[in-house]
Amino acid sequence: MAFSLANITSSATIFLLLPLLLWVFFRVLYSVWWKPKRLENFLKDQGIVGPPYKLFYGNLKENAALNKEAQSKPMGFSHNIIPRVSPLLHRIVGKYGKMSLVWIGTQPRVMILDPEMIKDVLSNKFGHFEKPRLNPLTKLLAPGLVDYEGEKWAKHRRILNPAFHLEKIKGMVPAFYTSCMELISRWNDMVDAQGGSCEVDVLPEFQNLTGDVISRTAFGSNYHEGRPIFKLQSEQAELVLKALYSPYFPGLQYLPTKDNRRRREIHKSVTALLKGIIEKKEKAMKLDPESSQNDLLGLLLESNLKESQESGGSKVMTPEEVIDECKLFYFAGQETTNNLLTWTMIVLSMHPEWQNRAREEVLELFGKNKPDSDGLTHLKIVTMILYEVLRLYPPLAVMLRATYKEMKVGGITFPPGVHLAMTTLFLHHDKELWGEDAEQFNPERFGGGVSKAAKHDQTAFFPFGWGPRICIGQNFALTEAKVALSMILQQFSFQLSPSYAHAPISLITLRPQHGAQIVLHKL
Repeated sequence: MAFSLANITSSATIFLLLPLLLWVFFRVLYSVWWKPKRLENFLKDQGIVGPPYKLFYGNLKENAALNKEAQSKPMGFSHNIIPRVSPLLHRIVGKYGKMSLVWIGTQPRVMILDPEMIKDVLSNKFGHFEKPRLNPLTKLLAPGLVDYEGEKWAKHRRILNPAFHLEKIKGMVPAFYTSCMELISRWNDMVDAQGGSCEVDVLPEFQNLTGDVISRTAFGSNYHEGRPIFKLQSEQAELVLKALYSPYFPGLQYLPTKDNRRRREIHKSVTALLKGIIEKKEKAMKLDPESSQNDLLGLLLESNLKESQESGGSKVMTPEEVIDECKLFYFAGQETTNNLLTWTMIVLSMHPEWQNRAREEVLELFGKNKPDSDGLTHLKIVTMILYEVLRLYPPLAVMLRATYKEMKVGGITFPPGVHLAMTTLFLHHDKELWGEDAEQFNPERFGGGVSKAAKHDQTAFFPFGWGPRICIGQNFALTEAKVALSMILQQFSFQLSPSYAHAPISLITLRPQHGAQIVLHKL
């Protein structure tokens, strides 16, 4: 009798679970096969083709193999970096054309290389292009403004705008100078100790510099407490990148893997550190309201309070969202300028004639004196150089948007669920837009300003994005870079070390794979 009851219970359980198991099976089948193949056929009918979809992985395995091969050896001293940085996309564009399809796991990604289409997408002209929902682990690194859409994005952007106003950034120039002076002093000591010249890997040097700058400008007098955040965020970036280049299935972020545990630990540590800094800042502002004018955090908190009072309700930006914006300060503020300065030192070492021209301009404007905000606006040659470096070595090789309803752009109909990839790197190197010298370093092309540099004056050049979501910190990054580069040119000449290997690689941002070894000579 007991045996019969057990059998009946077991059969009943299987009977009850069977619909659930069938639902899960068909749901998975829909996600990993039927939906990708349907989207593939829809795009093919529009003339957009690429490598055929492969179950689960798409082109991820091919991408990993090509990247491994490309990264196994450095390239020559050339600015034709696309085959090394994006070997899969380079192969696909060569075979299937400028508008072609690549598969990131089960996700179709269409490459867009037409400036007019890019303008329509980045301007969000039709209101239905949003930032794609990538692996949720990315939110542990740099959430905040870049992650929001619609009215929430508009409110946060409005609150943050005062902190990044050009006049406020001019007021931060002394902080830029202080951080740069520490770098210059350290380099002077190193050069003196080795008889007038020495080799320095400027990549970690600029990582420390820009981390220090963002700590000072974001947190003011509390910048010493902000420094540990920089190291934790750097480690988090590596862990997030690892997740981005792996197949993702819903729920994977909750598995207790070694990487997931470490990601959560860093998230908790950074959140706790930032919470403490924010609480101290709020107390200081109650005692001295003028203290809010000294740093990005104070300006953010003041703007949030003003916006809340005008709306007649609670704070528009919650304490958790303030923490998220501070994380974004760190990652975006540090990473962009660090890479720009590193590539500028490398490129000016390759092209000493432009290094000399930049130095002459700096010495003519400032002599050996401290660079000031007014003088920085007159650095024409330095600005041209920075723009040309951003063209050849943009911080982000690609910018993504996603469709959430059927959209028609440039005569092409895109179904919902497709990622559109504005491939910055490809567009910046396109000979049809920049001329036959597109792979050459020629700052003169920016002599008439950005609008006259390329054949298409709107979206041929967009290192900081374009449209309403253009990077809010672009003036911050360029001003910091001008201060640092001016101070370096005042004190040193530099050249590539024999140990330097030219090996650009895309790790969230574009950076040299084996460091940036530069030989400094004291002037």
